Amino acid sequence: MKLNSNIAMKTQVAIIGAGPSGLILSRYLALHNIESIVIEDRSREYVQSRVRAGMLETPTVELLDEIGIGERLHKEGFEHKGIYLQIPGKRHHIDFQELVGQTVWVYGQTEIQKDLHAACDANQQQIYYEAKDVHFENIDSKNPIVHFTDSSGNPQKIECLAIAGCDGFWGVSRKAIPDVDADSFERVYPFSWLGIMANVKPSIDELIYAWHPNGFALNSMRSEKVSRLYLQVEPNDHIDNWSDERCWDELSERLALPGWKLERGEITEKNILAMRSFVSNKMQYGRLFLAGDAAHTVPPTGAKGLNLALNDVRLLGETLVKLLQQNDEKSASEYTSKALEKVWRATHFSWWFTSMMHTSGDPFDAQLQLSQINHVIKSKYASANLAENYVGIR
Repeated sequence: MKLNSNIAMKTQVAIIGAGPSGLILSRYLALHNIESIVIEDRSREYVQSRVRAGMLETPTVELLDEIGIGERLHKEGFEHKGIYLQIPGKRHHIDFQELVGQTVWVYGQTEIQKDLHAACDANQQQIYYEAKDVHFENIDSKNPIVHFTDSSGNPQKIECLAIAGCDGFWGVSRKAIPDVDADSFERVYPFSWLGIMANVKPSIDELIYAWHPNGFALNSMRSEKVSRLYLQVEPNDHIDNWSDERCWDELSERLALPGWKLERGEITEKNILAMRSFVSNKMQYGRLFLAGDAAHTVPPTGAKGLNLALNDVRLLGETLVKLLQQNDEKSASEYTSKALEKVWRATHFSWWFTSMMHTSGDPFDAQLQLSQINHVIKSKYASANLAENYVGIR
């Protein structure tokens, strides 16, 4: 039996979405004495098990340390000093530490989510999982309201001072902004990624980004015993077309180098990921603010998705602290313009790296790509530009 209650919960910030963006924002705000309630439409188990990003920029690691969840990352994650760029017969190391004095870390989003859940549990963060029918009221006022139905079927209402939309591309937050689509930009790429997770020791110490006439390939990892690898495929391809043997054969061909061998193992997961860029130039309306995939997405080539989302989270956290503790309306009004500087920079880098590494089948395009890759390999300045963008120097 559903219980109807007119008693509203009250908090300072209602956060929509309990992925990394939402929970990191809740932790950041709590450390600055700002209360929040988190609302998530999926179960806790689903959110914690989602396999997503694994490469963390310098500023992301700094943020995780700042909110007190970086300890396990530094113990169990892998610090990488660079990446490998490869074309047939040649593999070159781009040394980030040497070029720009920074590194990146490999640590899966599932592990970050576990650390966040532990921290939120310890601090008794109020989170509603499996919330349905989420919608907003009075978002253009200083006292917006969030309505939803909880997992028991009871209607709930939260009165707050601000709403943070961290609920991803398909969430309700962006759609609540009037005429938001009129000021959005999208690029759909003519290829997809086939991703596999395999129980096999990584074949190399750092990521390999490989250009090959058959298409792009990426050799990545999640741990000392788990590898994550990707292949460029047609956008209309289907996972049933890719047996385990075919996946390994194609990866071995695209990543081939004399004297080096790709290790094979049990494939535990396969999926095909569409490739697109999307940017909403409206990241706020009244007291509703967007962060992460709710406002923008990028192809995963440059490892920007999670990192860009957490750049939003830091900026939004700083903005909400100023707004709610100092009544700084000016900083709040500038949130979108400040966030978009980084968003468009990361979007450009992701587009550039994606365009350089993925084949189109056009011989002219192939020669342009090989020329560009060789320039990056041979030029210290071009290498430094890639490194600076990849590690996320602000």
